[in-house]
Amino acid sequence: MMKSPETLKRLAAAGLDPARLPRHIAVIMDGNGRWAQERGEERIQGHLRGVGSVRATIEECCRLGIEQLTLYCFSTENWKRPAEEISFLMALLKEYLIRERAEIMQQNIRFTVIGRREGLPDFVQAEMDENIRVSADNSGMTLCLAINYSGRTELVDAVRDLVEQARHHTLRPEDIDEDTISNALYTSGMPEPDLLIRTAGEMRISNFLLWQISYAELWVTEKCWPDFDEATLRQALHDFARRERLNRKAVRGNPCLQPDCG
Repeated sequence: MMKSPETLKRLAAAGLDPARLPRHIAVIMDGNGRWAQERGEERIQGHLRGVGSVRATIEECCRLGIEQLTLYCFSTENWKRPAEEISFLMALLKEYLIRERAEIMQQNIRFTVIGRREGLPDFVQAEMDENIRVSADNSGMTLCLAINYSGRTELVDAVRDLVEQARHHTLRPEDIDEDTISNALYTSGMPEPDLLIRTAGEMRISNFLLWQISYAELWVTEKCWPDFDEATLRQALHDFARRERLNRKAVRGNPCLQPDCG
């Protein structure tokens, strides 16, 4: 994505090289409940505070010319949480989708969602669809929310789709390759994440974008999500820029660039 003169000035002021920025950043936003509990507050206060970090991160990514930002908002495993907390999260999600619609349009953001729609309240689906509709022609950063998402479920759905194509003789099994599978995923047409950020110090990927992050750089901060801010994002970008990135196909095709090479 071509960066404007204003964006280039911001990058220069931040000491960031445009050529060493990630195209696509994915974020596991963890620690809302822990943040609240550490302060003697209810978990929902952490979720409310976390919304501010979402907006700050989106705005900063737009300012810096990031092509895509994907946020892990609600996993399929989150349905196991107490019913009261789930109801609050769904209401908060609806409120967020409505309140941020004007900001999405002002920032020229293209909004999209990945995950299964089944199980989501109709009022959430309606607001998701409206944001997708009104922003479809926008040409700025893509904002992707992973809602009711599971990496394994995504792979199951992709396999089912490929099986259906084979059953209808529109796809031969011998023609299935990595590109075929990628095109059957929820993220079809999106660039793979270059950088995966996780907050709250947890060293796991929690069933997030299992196929897509095969060659992503991982960056973990001890900060809980409500404390994640522009400075923390820039720290992640500076650390990313210092890492030696190898061409994905070159790594895949060269055994001496794989782990544990003697």
